[in-house]
Amino acid sequence: AGLVPADDIGGDTYDYTLERDTLHLSITDAMGHDTNSALLATLLVGALRQARRSGCDALRQADHAHRALLTHSRGLATGQLLCVDLGTGLCELVNAGHPWPLRLRDGTVEEVRLAVNLPFGVVAPGSYRLQELQLRPGDRLILLTDGMLERGAATADLTSVIHDTAALHPREAVRAMTGAVLDACHGSLRDDATVVVLDWHGDRRRDAEAAPGSAG
Repeated sequence: AGLVPADDIGGDTYDYTLERDTLHLSITDAMGHDTNSALLATLLVGALRQARRSGCDALRQADHAHRALLTHSRGLATGQLLCVDLGTGLCELVNAGHPWPLRLRDGTVEEVRLAVNLPFGVVAPGSYRLQELQLRPGDRLILLTDGMLERGAATADLTSVIHDTAALHPREAVRAMTGAVLDACHGSLRDDATVVVLDWHGDRRRDAEAAPGSAG
């Protein structure tokens, strides 16, 4: 993952927790680009971490984060929360008003067109919707904030960058994408921009156990 500009304050966050059987991921974008938005982002991350430590799934994490913003702040935040089953690649997720992810599969880059709920912190938004996304071995999933897509960043050809960096480590792909956005904005971003890249290789433990000659 990467966040630019790293030397300024804003409302973007990314976070993850790796458990024995589940990977938890979040990417959020708090309203504004100042100290208040940074405080809002911190509150949001703290609420999500507390929910994960309590054993909550993505849906309950979303509810917990929403209640925290309603109780302790006056701001809004978009976000995507993901829980990936490490044995099957099945991803449960909630989209709270956030830009759609991108997926690279079999050489093709496409948007993952999720249903979109209202952002965290909206009064009476209705219930959040838990959705499922099945990852396949070889998939690359890209999570973004709007700073990667809007204003000056809109001229960056992220689809081409994602396609051209398919063989690179996710770390290098992140550098290429944030670099393309910085170039498009001539080095001066009007919004913070965040990207998270997740490669799914399948369950290597299961593959090893199923291999011929493996110990029973």
